[in-house]
Amino acid sequence: MFEFATATRIVFGAGVSKQAAPLAAEMGTHVLLVTTNGTTRAEPLRQALVEQGMQLTPFTIAGEPTTADARQGMQRAREAGCDVVIGFGGGSVIDAGKAIAILLTNGGDPLDYLEVIGRGQALQQPAAPYIAIPTTAGTGAEVTRNAVLASPEHRQKVSLRSPYMLPRVALVDPELTHTVPPDVTAATGMDALTQCIEPYVSNKANPLTDAICREGIQRAARSLQRVYHHVDDAAAREDMALASLFGGLALANAKLGAVHGFAGVLGGMFDAPHGAVCARLLPYVTEANVRALRTRQPHHPALRRYDEVAQWLTSDTASTADDLVRWLHDLLVNLQIPPLDTYGVNEADFPAIVDKSMMASSMQGNPIRLTAEELTAVLRRAAFGG
Repeated sequence: MFEFATATRIVFGAGVSKQAAPLAAEMGTHVLLVTTNGTTRAEPLRQALVEQGMQLTPFTIAGEPTTADARQGMQRAREAGCDVVIGFGGGSVIDAGKAIAILLTNGGDPLDYLEVIGRGQALQQPAAPYIAIPTTAGTGAEVTRNAVLASPEHRQKVSLRSPYMLPRVALVDPELTHTVPPDVTAATGMDALTQCIEPYVSNKANPLTDAICREGIQRAARSLQRVYHHVDDAAAREDMALASLFGGLALANAKLGAVHGFAGVLGGMFDAPHGAVCARLLPYVTEANVRALRTRQPHHPALRRYDEVAQWLTSDTASTADDLVRWLHDLLVNLQIPPLDTYGVNEADFPAIVDKSMMASSMQGNPIRLTAEELTAVLRRAAFGG
């Protein structure tokens, strides 16, 4: 048995973001437009909404969304009388918009509903109509049923999660990613790849997510390095936008794993970009998983799946999981992904990081339960190399 749910409508292709204003007009009369600080890229959308006759209230976030951002956005939307929310930006903006849209109809505080650190209450009402327009190719947040929020007082990032949080419409326009710089392209692209690999080997994989992951991995294999070195390659940008979308579809309907189990904790404790953290962890987690599976569960189907991922990434039908690990380590070098100590992660922090990570919801999807010692070894290598 498995279940598959996603945004009510997904529209993919060059230029589809131009559909946002007329779609919003079908849903309401007053838009809360969520963007990042200082961006001018949303100006054409602002103009289109005004020309459509919509009232418009802006709301900006400075970085990855916090519980305070969600509270303030909900208050802004409620005071202005907004009945539609649009998120235009990277995964942080998309998640902020989802959180605001669900709080707008359910009320209360984010901590009433948050996993792990909050009260974990169930959200009872569908979100306000929400249009998600990603401008990076990484998180696939436009089709997921959760919003990751940082809680500075807890030094942790956790999720609001409910099927009610799926966007009404996801407009995935690869043209919006063409101006993303190489370092962000690399980090977000590695996140997209991770979010196709982890659901494929997770303990909740299913036939539908398998097919989506396979397609996403193959597109990332041929285009991630190409778009890093040639940022204006339209075909490669389209591949990575699809890989990101497919990763979001897969993780929302299967599970993730130890990479994201670590990433949520590290993002809450340090000022570290989510994509760069996932990128750095992926080879070391893969290596630890393969070793643990061979040692403790040598007949586990995830071992065969790791071999398959290796074959798709290398285009060699003889490749094995060992080749996958080597390929991923080479990718770190080629994309110039920095070690975790760049963000202040040090040995003294390891026990707290490991303890929190073992409780993270994403960790529960890992194909095998890694011990605290194994997780510490992964963290040490990702932080310092070796």
